[in-house]
Amino acid sequence: MHALLSGRSGRIAAQAAVLTAVIGSSVAYAAINKTITLNVDGRTSEVHALSGDVAGLLKDQGIKVGPRDLVAPAPSSGLHDGQTVVVRFARQLTVTIDGQQRTYWTTELSVERALAAIGIHTEGARLSASRSQRIGRNGLALWLLTPKDVIIIADGRRRDVVSAAPTVGDLLREQGLELNPLDRLSTLAAAPVTDGLLVRIVRVVQKRATVTEDVAFDVERRKTADLYEGEKKIATPGRKGSRSAVYDLVVTDGKVTKRTLVTARQLTAPVTQVVLVGTKEKPSSGGGGSVGGSVDSLNWAALAECESGGNPRAVNPAGYYGLYQFSLATWHSVGGSGNPIDNSSAEQTYRAKLLYKRTGASSWPSCGPRLFT
Repeated sequence: MHALLSGRSGRIAAQAAVLTAVIGSSVAYAAINKTITLNVDGRTSEVHALSGDVAGLLKDQGIKVGPRDLVAPAPSSGLHDGQTVVVRFARQLTVTIDGQQRTYWTTELSVERALAAIGIHTEGARLSASRSQRIGRNGLALWLLTPKDVIIIADGRRRDVVSAAPTVGDLLREQGLELNPLDRLSTLAAAPVTDGLLVRIVRVVQKRATVTEDVAFDVERRKTADLYEGEKKIATPGRKGSRSAVYDLVVTDGKVTKRTLVTARQLTAPVTQVVLVGTKEKPSSGGGGSVGGSVDSLNWAALAECESGGNPRAVNPAGYYGLYQFSLATWHSVGGSGNPIDNSSAEQTYRAKLLYKRTGASSWPSCGPRLFT
């Protein structure tokens, strides 16, 4: 019986040893098995980790990282249950800013955060990609246009604007300015918008207009022996005619810059002006125009203006003639021949001077004082 007890006790001891080993292994496994939240490029998952550090976790998960990639905490950091590990793979971002291309590496996942991290300000700028667009592992290329000060002159006014439009055409559309087919632009519509750019729009319009116009009259000169040489007289006054004219016009910024006659139709005919030109030889001035002394320096033009309005052919029905309104008797008394109006102005003035030397200014009671003005 002792032997039986001994055998039984041995089996129990052996079983106890095995149970102790199993329990010890379970406790040890539970101690090294950790639940980790793994965030890779924004996507999270729960994984079990047996390794003691972040590097081991990444290796177990088949995640390879390079020097530009972000791992937090660092690969050498230890792991504990419930920890979160973040991995961000670096991606290439090519940015063309106002025509200047630059390449960056970023671990940010969106365009907006990546540009902010790089230090590129986008306020008021125009981007080829949405600010919220995700940047994939293959990277992204985009362009960015910064706001620029631009001057636009059009339709009689100046506009000072700030715009991030890529081209002049885009700028005009942004400002609500349409180009008509004939309008002229100071720069190409496809030209890039640069800081300080001046854009001028010249409006050009073609139209047809009908107007009523004057038609100038002709002048016909006819010789006549009824007038002295150098004298002229209008026998028939000229009168303008009129016509209806149709023009093709080019109007530039509101001003007519080209006018082409299409058709014209006469409305009223012009009347030719007839001018008589004297051919009769002037009579001799006799003693000449000068009588000597202070008489020649008197204001004879003023006297003539007062007496006859300066008309050498003036006739007063009371019987007075010429510049100085001679009576025929007085005219003949100073050596005049015929009628004063048939003589030149110089001859009439000469005879008036002779009369003055004889009677003074009293021969012209009303106008005589004009001689001394």
